[in-house]
Amino acid sequence: MSGSASDSILTQILAQLHSLQVSQQAMQAKLDAISGEKGSTPLEPKTSTHVRSVSDAQSVSSIPSSPTSPIAQRAVLASATPRTASTPLSAPLTEKEREKLLYPGRVNLTTYPDQHGIAPHPLRWGVKNPTERGPVICSRLPSSIKQRNAIGAHSGSYSIYRALSIAMGTLNPTHKPDYSKTEPPVDIPPNAAWSNPSKIVSFDPWGHLVPSVYAKEIESGLDIRPSIAVTKAHLKMSELDDAARKGDIVVDGSIVLKSGPAMNVDGTPSDAYSGVEVTVSKAAVEPVWYLPGVAERFGISEALLRRALFEDTGGMYPEFVTRPDIKVFLPPIGGLTVYIFGNPAFMSDRSKELTLRVHDECNGSDVFGSDICTCKPYLTYAIEECIRCAQKGGVGVVVYFRKEGRALGEVTKYLVYNLRKRGGDSADKYFKSTEMIAGVKDMRFQALMPDVLHWLGIQKVDNMVSMSDMKYDAIVKSGIPILKRYDLPDHLIPPDSRVEIDAKIAAGYFSSGKQVTEADLVKTVGRTWEETEH
Repeated sequence: MSGSASDSILTQILAQLHSLQVSQQAMQAKLDAISGEKGSTPLEPKTSTHVRSVSDAQSVSSIPSSPTSPIAQRAVLASATPRTASTPLSAPLTEKEREKLLYPGRVNLTTYPDQHGIAPHPLRWGVKNPTERGPVICSRLPSSIKQRNAIGAHSGSYSIYRALSIAMGTLNPTHKPDYSKTEPPVDIPPNAAWSNPSKIVSFDPWGHLVPSVYAKEIESGLDIRPSIAVTKAHLKMSELDDAARKGDIVVDGSIVLKSGPAMNVDGTPSDAYSGVEVTVSKAAVEPVWYLPGVAERFGISEALLRRALFEDTGGMYPEFVTRPDIKVFLPPIGGLTVYIFGNPAFMSDRSKELTLRVHDECNGSDVFGSDICTCKPYLTYAIEECIRCAQKGGVGVVVYFRKEGRALGEVTKYLVYNLRKRGGDSADKYFKSTEMIAGVKDMRFQALMPDVLHWLGIQKVDNMVSMSDMKYDAIVKSGIPILKRYDLPDHLIPPDSRVEIDAKIAAGYFSSGKQVTEADLVKTVGRTWEETEH
């Protein structure tokens, strides 16, 4: 579909929604008449002797009043101080009063480009200068709603918990974060990809520098928040302790450190082997989608992407349809974490060797050690490979995506496990079992995955620990060459996960060793539930 045709369809939809807005306003007028109070919105503040907004309510605490006055009650709620038995209030606020204090206006289902008071802050994705590009503003607070230029909310899926905290009165919605001393201890500097609107479309490359590059805008009262945080840490893993004990990784005093002595129950130092710790730099990244770029990456029109995101999230975001002028979306999904082994500056240095693992979340294996898949063995082996590369003067990178169960979710994954174990867990049925439940083999769609590599300044990958063609192809297609890739050594594959590995090899996944044909798959069978009941 051409761009002009897409715009035409959006214009028609917009016209229809305008008529719906008129109907909505008429219904609201009737509701206001019933309740005896005229409604308002943050864009049309009402004139009243009551507190007009939660931000106004903050100043109420400075007004002299008795602790039992209605004003003091509202101040307690607005400051988000949880009420305890010792809170001296003459009468608790009703749920309706609480709601009215937090949300004094009528429900604002959506906004429109030509609505009175709407003036989105300019946001030009891909512009080199951050000030000229503009900040991402998704807040609906009175201080920011008129200049809002993004759909959604910060914190990804955790935005729901934030909303719950506000409703419960444990979080002040107008709380202003103090970002002093939160700047990155590790430098992730701008590179050419940051200003290329086709290279990074799934998060804000300036997300970790927001408090510094948008300090003036934040000081003016706009609610602008970081979407990336960078820090440093030590990793302590039993698998790395074992690797060091066996000599697979060595203590060098820089990347791999000897752990301090363990403690006995009586508090005295133990003589037992205490293992090792690994120094890392890491970054947490929340998703921020540039919709035109995301649509192009998946080969669909922006209009179709918007319609699907509206329809198939239960109509969660009407502005996908009513605000075609807003091009940025903060989806309520998990983000990613980057772990860097060695000097982060080496990631953009083509003369340095780089080892990479792109890993998709698997709670059952990564955290709890389930052996039905190879996720944890792949992750721990890749970490060891990254350490060895860093110790040779290179750098290792592990990117951990929150895409549980191939982005189908853990519930779907466990349903598939049940089907497999009840239907004869053979490799020839591996992918079909997933399709029978989910309707698709995989929903990770790796097209957005290389964005983080471009953000880090990676220009080539020397060693990639992966058997996934989807990941390999996405990275190479994005312009980053991969010189060598290799899979998990055979001796590290748990017996029950042989079903997964053989099915993938037969389906065309990369393998440096064993070759499997379709005819061989019926011979690879996982253990039954009965074998696990001891």
